[in-house]
Amino acid sequence: MKHSIFRNRQETLIKEMARLGLDGMLVTNLTSVRYLSGFTGSAGSCVLLENKKIFITDGRYQEQSKREVDGFERVIGTGPHEKILSENGTIPKGVKLALEGDSVNVNQFRRLQTLFPNVTWESTTMIVENIAAVKDAVELAALRTAVEITDRVYAEVLPMIRPGVTEKHIANQLDLRYREYADGEAYPSIVAAGPQSALPHAVPGDREIQSGDFVVIDAACKYAGYHADMTRTPVVAQAADWQKEIYAVVLEAQTAACKAARDGISCKEMDSIPRDIITDAGYGEQYIHSTGHGLGLEIHTYPRLSQQSTDILRENNVVTIEPGIYLEGRGGVRIEDDIIIHRDSAEILNRTDKELMILS
Repeated sequence: MKHSIFRNRQETLIKEMARLGLDGMLVTNLTSVRYLSGFTGSAGSCVLLENKKIFITDGRYQEQSKREVDGFERVIGTGPHEKILSENGTIPKGVKLALEGDSVNVNQFRRLQTLFPNVTWESTTMIVENIAAVKDAVELAALRTAVEITDRVYAEVLPMIRPGVTEKHIANQLDLRYREYADGEAYPSIVAAGPQSALPHAVPGDREIQSGDFVVIDAACKYAGYHADMTRTPVVAQAADWQKEIYAVVLEAQTAACKAARDGISCKEMDSIPRDIITDAGYGEQYIHSTGHGLGLEIHTYPRLSQQSTDILRENNVVTIEPGIYLEGRGGVRIEDDIIIHRDSAEILNRTDKELMILS
């Protein structure tokens, strides 16, 4: 299975290069390198040509790359990878190669021009990312497992949320379990109580949770390199009328977006569906971020569900749906699920209840 998955990805990229009139690609972004080769280290790059595929790293990863990298001839060297490539003689004269314009810095580009004066370098963007946005069977299995573990950990930690316990303590308990059951936390866990819950990316602190607090819990695990992402917002001991009101609006918006998701719908429309519901309820200015994003080997990938997006959802995209309302000085609500896009619908992976939970 490992061999067919990585080699299939490589062949898909090579075919895309040919379609674009390019002879191959230099891949330097580590996420893309992992997606194409299986390599999980911190120093690797690769070149894919029609008849040759080279993976480059240094001596620290000689044994690791031997175990992990599939479908490439490995080259171990020292110094910049473009220098190793030039010494190896891999790249023939006269070819036109893509490079990742978002990942190659000015100095790297200048070295490439100097070392390969007879190669035409074409700056590209989002080629590997767009391929990786459509998940294969191995990726879907890893994402399902990541979400299952995330649900499990939330259920274990939820009873710990009570007056007198700090945000930081809850975050630490989440992270401890993610590291025990999986690869660790998918991103720095957010536990934000009371007025802090109005900050979408609040950092857990020493504030003690109080009766009547909303507690935004945006936390998830990473499994086999793949990131889950979930948010729930319980309230402690008692819920005021304003809390019930905004929670109901966010739940309606989030549910409507999940029901609308399918192959072929635009990401802009996917953002508009919950945004219109929240705006009609009078809280449009308090919905201060986009509706969702892709998931994969990074926590924020493509496609993006926003008003600026020109993307279209495609079958086997995996994205989040996470509308919210944030009232400055009072508190906020966010509800988030991970979904797989199918032809005529979407599959919600999270099993954690989304109804307003009042913790006694």
